[in-house]
Amino acid sequence: MRESVRQRVTNRTDRVSGAVRGLGTWLERVQTPTMTYYLLIGATTVLVGFGLIMVLSASSVVSLANTKSSYTVFRNQLIFAVLGTIAILIAVRLKPSVWKRLALPIMLAAIALQGLVFSPIGKCVAGNCNWIEVAGMQAQPSEVVKLALALLGAAILAAKRHVIGQFRHVVVPYLVPFAAVSIGLVLYGEDLGTVLILGTVVGAVLWAAGVPARYFGFAGVTFLAVAVAMVIYSPNRLGRFDVWLGRDTNPYGMARQPIHGRYALADGGWVGLGLGGSREKWLWLSEPHNDFIFAIIGEELGLAGTLLVITLFLLIAYACYRLVVTSDDLFVRLATAGIMGWIVVQAMINIGSVIGMVPVIGVNLPLVSSGGSSLITTMAALGVLISFARHEPACAAELASRPRRRLIPSTVRHRLRRER
Repeated sequence: MRESVRQRVTNRTDRVSGAVRGLGTWLERVQTPTMTYYLLIGATTVLVGFGLIMVLSASSVVSLANTKSSYTVFRNQLIFAVLGTIAILIAVRLKPSVWKRLALPIMLAAIALQGLVFSPIGKCVAGNCNWIEVAGMQAQPSEVVKLALALLGAAILAAKRHVIGQFRHVVVPYLVPFAAVSIGLVLYGEDLGTVLILGTVVGAVLWAAGVPARYFGFAGVTFLAVAVAMVIYSPNRLGRFDVWLGRDTNPYGMARQPIHGRYALADGGWVGLGLGGSREKWLWLSEPHNDFIFAIIGEELGLAGTLLVITLFLLIAYACYRLVVTSDDLFVRLATAGIMGWIVVQAMINIGSVIGMVPVIGVNLPLVSSGGSSLITTMAALGVLISFARHEPACAAELASRPRRRLIPSTVRHRLRRER
């Protein structure tokens, strides 16, 4: 009896080992020079398309209640997606050297735009004073700051690669004045969630550049002290921590949103209630198409839908990792690390807030949640990554070697030339 059990365990172990070896062989076989390029294009396209579908479903009730039309929010999101696609097409055409030259102008423009939130066109939304409004259109300049910090940090640190171990070269001029001024403006607008993402971008660029680990300890303590101070001196943020710690469970107060977000995930179960079948979007969740769209995905599409979203972000992370470890251009590696940290960590924070792993911080799900400035800027950042992958020497050579598809067959073209 023992021998038969042992034999079954051995056979099962051999099958698992064979499957792992087979997976490793398959990964080696599919890793072509264009793999990163197509992974980024594919994951971005699917996430944007999936996000449009879910915004239409999640926003229909709120949109109907506010504008007398179920499609208002979706139409706006579709326009933003088209603008984001144009941004990607432009970004892909620019070479990494061009992006390096554009880093400083983008940073200066981002700081100028962020300064406008304290002008007459500045606007506060739910206590977040990091918005501007022009002709009825709202935008969040801090989204541009994310991209600017990644590009400028990569350009500066790539130029300082030989002196990166010296503290003053790490601080000046990237951390002071550019990162300090831009993050300080966002912090003054009381947007802690965006400050955390900006800190992640800066940290990812510095880490990829090889900055000594001891500097991160000092910066981490300082950053944590600022975050704690912002929480303690804000009743709203302190209340969110009480909800997260379980001290506030009032379903009609601040705990309402997290509670109903988990209700949505629980109702969805394994396969969901079906697309459009959410119950929580009927004004139970106040942000079903924005910060808590992941809950609606879980309710309507079940565990399968949520795992699809997580898998797509993992594919983006894997593509970024491949670009970081394979590129010979230090600027490309550092900028990719910064953008990767931005998108992946923001997705982790949003999903963690919905499932209760972290307090509700108020950041949206990249490419999926509704919001124009976030969608356009994130798509532009991914366009930058696609540009990096496209202009890698091996990828560029393979793409150039492929025959171009023409709309008119060659025989027809020759006939037309003879007739002329």
